[in-house]
Amino acid sequence: MLTYSFENKGSDSLYEYLYKQIKADIVNGTLAPDEKLPSKRSLAKHLSVSTITVENAYNQLTAEGYLYSVAKSGFYVSDITSYKPVSSDKPQRTPLTSDAHTDYFADFVNNSTTTDTFPFATWTRLLRETMSEHADKLMERSPSAGIMELRTAIADYLYQFRGMSVEPEQIIVGAGTEYLYGLLIQLLGRDKIYAVEDPGYQKITKIYQSNEVNCVPIALDSQGVKPDALTASGADILHISPAHHFPTGIVTPVSRRYELLSWAASGERHIIEDDYDSEFRLQGKPIPPLYSIDTSDKVIYINTFSKSLTSTIRISYMVLPKPLLARYNEELSFYSCTVSNFEQYTLAKFIEKGHLEKHINRMRNYYRNLRDTMLTSIKNHPSFSKTTILEKDAGLHFLLKVNTSLSDSELIQKAQEQGIHISCLSQYYTKKSAGNSHTLIINYSGIHIQDVDEAIRRLFHAI
Repeated sequence: MLTYSFENKGSDSLYEYLYKQIKADIVNGTLAPDEKLPSKRSLAKHLSVSTITVENAYNQLTAEGYLYSVAKSGFYVSDITSYKPVSSDKPQRTPLTSDAHTDYFADFVNNSTTTDTFPFATWTRLLRETMSEHADKLMERSPSAGIMELRTAIADYLYQFRGMSVEPEQIIVGAGTEYLYGLLIQLLGRDKIYAVEDPGYQKITKIYQSNEVNCVPIALDSQGVKPDALTASGADILHISPAHHFPTGIVTPVSRRYELLSWAASGERHIIEDDYDSEFRLQGKPIPPLYSIDTSDKVIYINTFSKSLTSTIRISYMVLPKPLLARYNEELSFYSCTVSNFEQYTLAKFIEKGHLEKHINRMRNYYRNLRDTMLTSIKNHPSFSKTTILEKDAGLHFLLKVNTSLSDSELIQKAQEQGIHISCLSQYYTKKSAGNSHTLIINYSGIHIQDVDEAIRRLFHAI
């Protein structure tokens, strides 16, 4: 007869403890294959537990394959000798890859926002309203392109503040621009040649390459993508950020924009306009989007709320020209929307009630003050003569050219030793052909204003 003490069962229920004890005896060979176990009633009486306790333990063991039952005969031990048992002990976890996070005093590479700038109180209140007013809808499956309330709010916002006249139906909502890039590749075709800016945001190139499409770099001049180089590349799709190029900061003038539109109109070509931080032009009005002057339905507009709100709110959207919208509805509308209804309805309220406009205005003033403080700190440093500020009043980063004999990799290493994370312009060329640019990219959105002077002091100590 099986005998077990329940004195050390801990937090386990009676049946869980009994199940574990019998399982251990099967695994270690104490109970042999095909050995018959006591009946539920007799074992329950022997152990002074209820019959249901034994029944539950036997049923769990049977479900997992440790026991088998024979009608009108009882339960028997399964033969598991040919299988290597898995230890029931909690394993010691060994990471396969290192994802260790380095804490820097100041991170000029990460373009995230600080926690004290997010409107927590307003967002929380609107979330409560959403849960109260839309309880039923929250449990419904969202349309593929996103809920209509959010798409309508975005369309109204684009008309009022970006001068874009679009129908809500043209807007596709997704969890981050990276997800939208994947949709566009499927929509436009993997057989197309995709052109990207060089230098440019490397993740875009990696996403295209990971989707196994032909991706070609296009050199820039002072006005952005070179039209002759674009034509010579044989590209079908051009991915650009004309309002504020990363990392150079170039703003593409209207003359060059019309050249690019002319290129797109001359065949089955399209332009993906990535307008990632257009709201934060710090002097004058935001640059009108390329989409607003497109008359040939060739521009796909993409933007995100990761910059205007916070990088952890993974809500982005794209505006499809109507011909492409028809293709999307026919070929890709089976996809589920990747943004939860909770976030969609809350963001819709945030926009509709004017909170987004107020927040952007507040953040524009905040970033202007932060930038000015940083530029003043740089200019007041005794070693300022070694540097040149390349600043274009657009977006949340600028360039700092350094007069030094150090290589770019040495600059990065010495800055890291000071607790400062920096990147150099040379790192953003596709073929790394820029050599030692001696030009630092200063992303300042995640820097606390009270840390600016110390961050700049450490930076200059490194260079």
